[in-house]
Amino acid sequence: MKDSDKSRSTGKGAKRHGDFSKFTKKTKSTSRSHKTSKLIGKKFRDEETGPKDEPKRKTSTTPFKPSKKKITKPSPYLADGGLVRLNKYIANAGVCSRREADTLIVSGAVKINDQVVSELGTKVKPSDKVTIGDQTLTSETHKYVLLNKPKGYITTTDDPLERKTVMVLVERACKERIYPVGRLDRTTMGLLLFTNDGDLAKKLTHPKHNIKKTYHVFLDQPLSKNDLQKLSEKGVELEDGLIKPDAVAYVGDGADRKSIGIELHSGKNRIVRRIFESLGYQVEKLDRVFFAGLTKKDLPRGRWRHLTEEEVNILKMI
Repeated sequence: MKDSDKSRSTGKGAKRHGDFSKFTKKTKSTSRSHKTSKLIGKKFRDEETGPKDEPKRKTSTTPFKPSKKKITKPSPYLADGGLVRLNKYIANAGVCSRREADTLIVSGAVKINDQVVSELGTKVKPSDKVTIGDQTLTSETHKYVLLNKPKGYITTTDDPLERKTVMVLVERACKERIYPVGRLDRTTMGLLLFTNDGDLAKKLTHPKHNIKKTYHVFLDQPLSKNDLQKLSEKGVELEDGLIKPDAVAYVGDGADRKSIGIELHSGKNRIVRRIFESLGYQVEKLDRVFFAGLTKKDLPRGRWRHLTEEEVNILKMI
C-alpha cells in the first residue's frame, strides 16, 4: 500500500475510477422523473469535477495555518485546571461515544488509578491511569480518514477467518487506532470513513441524524419505468418495514436503464440490494459515491486521504 500523499495521477487517457462524465450528456429526458434524474446526475458530476464555483481542493501536505482572527480552542485539560470529564476522556481514546461511556462508568467497568469509579461527572488528570477491563486508555488526537474502498475487503477491525479487511488499506494513515464508521459489504465499493472520534462516529450512524448516502447501482436488467416510479413515489415494503428512497433515477439521460442512482438515509443492512431484490432485480455492482457531504473527487479506488479541517467542522455541525 503506497502512502496517499504520493501523486494519484492516473495519466492522460487512463481510466479514472468514479468517472461519471459519460452519464451526464445534455439530452432531454422523457422520463417522469426528469427532475430527480438531474439531481442524481448533478451528484455524480460533482463527485467527479466538484460543484460549480467550488475551488479545487489543494492536495498540498502543508500543515493547516489558522488565520489571525481565528480563536483556537484550548486543550480540555487546560480549560478546567488540568482536568477533563471521564466520559470525554474515554471518547477521545476512541472507545465509544460519551453517552456510551456514561453507561460503562455507571456499570463499574471503568477504573482510575486501579480504583473503580461509577459516579458520573468524575474528572481525571492527564497523569491518571484510566482502564476498562485490562485495557489502559490514552487520550488521542482525533483522526479522520476517508477511503475509496475496493471490492473484496470486509468492513471489520479483525476477522477470525483471516479474510482481507479494510484495516490493511489504511494501516499507514496514522499511528492512532481508527475504526470504520458504519460498514460496506465485501462486494460493495466506495466511500468509507474511519476515525477515533467516538462522538462523531455515533452521530454519523444514528438514524435520527438522517445522514445522506448516494449509491451508483448497476442492475442485471433494465429498471422499468413503472418500478422506478413505484420506488420514487411509494417505496417498497421489506421484511423490516417500508423503505422509500430520498431520490432515485436513471443515471444521465436514462439511455442505460441498468445504471441507477439512488439516495437514501437508511443505514439498514444491505438496504440497497434488498430494495432492488424486492422488485425482482439483482445488483451486479454497487458503489457509494456520496456520504455525509463527502465525495470521491480526487480519490482513486483503494486510496485514502485525511479530511480537511473544514470537512471535519461540517461533519460536526450535522
